[in-house]
Amino acid sequence: MITYSAQVATDDAYELAEGPVWDPARGRVLWVDIPQGRVVEAALSGDWLEVTGGHRFPGTVGAVVPTRDAGLLVATGKGFATVVSDGCVRTGPTVVPGDLDSRFNDGACDPAGRFLVGSMALDDREAGERLYRLDPDGSVGVVDEGLTLSNGLGWSPDGGTLYHIDSVTGTVWARAYDPDSGAVGPRSALLRVEDGAPDGLCVDVEGNLWIAIWGAGQVRCLSPEADLIATVEVPAPHTSSAAFVGPGRDRLLVTTARKDLSDADLAAFPASGRLFLADVGTAGVPTTPWAGDSTSFP
Repeated sequence: MITYSAQVATDDAYELAEGPVWDPARGRVLWVDIPQGRVVEAALSGDWLEVTGGHRFPGTVGAVVPTRDAGLLVATGKGFATVVSDGCVRTGPTVVPGDLDSRFNDGACDPAGRFLVGSMALDDREAGERLYRLDPDGSVGVVDEGLTLSNGLGWSPDGGTLYHIDSVTGTVWARAYDPDSGAVGPRSALLRVEDGAPDGLCVDVEGNLWIAIWGAGQVRCLSPEADLIATVEVPAPHTSSAAFVGPGRDRLLVTTARKDLSDADLAAFPASGRLFLADVGTAGVPTTPWAGDSTSFP
């Protein structure tokens, strides 16, 4: 097994940085700070991320992706919003039921530009959350149910397999996926993690999964058959997600969190909450923007 080390790449530390994504059309990196309701935009300059802009929303934000017209699509606490290229924010539909103590969490676009995003329970309820799909025309469907903390999403290089995490059960699910129609097959457990919680994930061009393990300070690379290939060591215990960024999609970017760490933890791991970069000798699958327009919502 190969071991890599990740290096600090941001000045600022975030409460819960999540959902990094590379926007190739505008050469920028995007991520969110969930509890702060913040979307961050940055430029990759060598081994460093220079923050160039951002947006704040009331409440939480779960995920952000670019849109086909150079705007942003944001999963807010219970619904959607877009940011037009001029900075104007448009509010979309509310999706997560208002009577549930739940919010949107991680999301990603499939190879055809549909946006999949899951919800998570904020109370002790189990198996009551869903994975939703926002189509380019603004319609919303349900992809999966029976989840507790819907998390990382990724597709195999040919788009034929969807990987999806439920962090509470520690399960990485795999299922057949039709990129043309968005149809999914039944899910099966690819992996169950017991020494930490699987969180965000990304997939490389060889089909391997790179999974952030919350509580372990690691990103683990596993084959499509769930064999452990490599580990990226991160000097922050709460690794939350990973993405391949840069023009060649060949830099592994890792987000981390300060949330839920004690004073002793923060003293031992002072870089917690910052973002990190690692060179791992491979590249990620291409990023697809949401195929809708940022002006789709009123």
